[in-house]
Amino acid sequence: MEQYEPDRLSAAQLAAMRRSLRSGRAALTRRSLLRASAGGALAVGGVGALSGCGIPAAGNTQGGVPAEDHSRKEKTVTFSNWTEYMDVDESGREHPTLEAFTRRTGIGVKYTEDINDNTEFFGKIKPQLAAGQDTGRDIIVLTDWLAARLIRLGWVQKLDPAHLPNAFTNLSAQFRNPDWDPGRAYSYPWQGISTVIAYNKKALDGVEVRTLSDLLDNAKLKGRVGLLTEMRDTVGMTLLDLDKDPAKFSADDYDAAIARLQKAVDKGQVRRFTGNDYTADLAKGDFAACLAWAGDVVQLKADNPDIDFLIPDSGYMTSSDVMLIPNKARHKTNAERLIDYYFEPRPAAELAAYINFVCPVDGVKDELAKIDEDAANNPLILPDEAMQAKSRAFRSLSSAEETAFEEKFAKLTGA
Repeated sequence: MEQYEPDRLSAAQLAAMRRSLRSGRAALTRRSLLRASAGGALAVGGVGALSGCGIPAAGNTQGGVPAEDHSRKEKTVTFSNWTEYMDVDESGREHPTLEAFTRRTGIGVKYTEDINDNTEFFGKIKPQLAAGQDTGRDIIVLTDWLAARLIRLGWVQKLDPAHLPNAFTNLSAQFRNPDWDPGRAYSYPWQGISTVIAYNKKALDGVEVRTLSDLLDNAKLKGRVGLLTEMRDTVGMTLLDLDKDPAKFSADDYDAAIARLQKAVDKGQVRRFTGNDYTADLAKGDFAACLAWAGDVVQLKADNPDIDFLIPDSGYMTSSDVMLIPNKARHKTNAERLIDYYFEPRPAAELAAYINFVCPVDGVKDELAKIDEDAANNPLILPDEAMQAKSRAFRSLSSAEETAFEEKFAKLTGA
């Protein structure tokens, strides 16, 4: 088990987090493509919280410490999630899938949209977790890289498979066995996040794009290519283009990917590195092609027939936001029942129809078709077996690798 020490982040890591808060995955809204992100003040507070707290040293931490489970007597569960990451009714006040869970089980859900960014939320809960105290939450949703760290620290509870029959049976193959949580002992995915190549057919004007190399090398696209400010997405896609596995790459492989990207930057091929603000550039045609997140592409395609996407033969990157039960949570069984509920086809389909991210649940297509036939046939929401087979995940990084890799990526992007 990794021991906890107060965080002292490098300048490159702090810059990466600020980029994410301003315009990257942290700034993504979960429903409206064009809604502005409120990241400015949060960026300062979030990064400061991570780098400067007086947290107890490793000797005072407790790992894998469950609380007494009060689920039988207290019919409630507290669920912390990202903003706009749950289905909402026409009034904008109720969440139909949560209401249906409560009607069926009698378990009330205190649902709070209090996660705006991984870094900021980690700064909020780590004093309690490090001290072995209850965070007041039974389920939290974090992006996989941070979930991996909490698992290594021993700050989340091991799940009881007996309470998760649907989750075990219906979890999609591409999410089953991450290197940071083999066999899903501590986490289950809430939604998947795919990185693909998006393009504007009108802006391409007949130029053929099939691979990332086409973006980086074709002189006809010079100055009209966009890459992402998220290191794992851009470097991961480059590793795949170099025929390297992002789940197993070496430091030399990483350096080769950075060199490949640097060459494209130096010759002016790349217009800029962006967060989710690439959507405006792509829609206007300032980007002829770019790396993009599937949830954005679904909505862009709905609004603009010139926008489309491709999956290179080399593969594409997939990450995920996952559900965890923190140490000392009071309602572990209730939390596991709610996790399992979202792996039933009907609630999973209702959620997918609303938020348009990658559904991690097998067997939902028929249910989703009853709600939205286009969504049911959209591989960016329900990847078919061929697309799942091309999915790759970025491997876990040590603290030293994280620092070194982010410094090199920051130099590449000019951050």
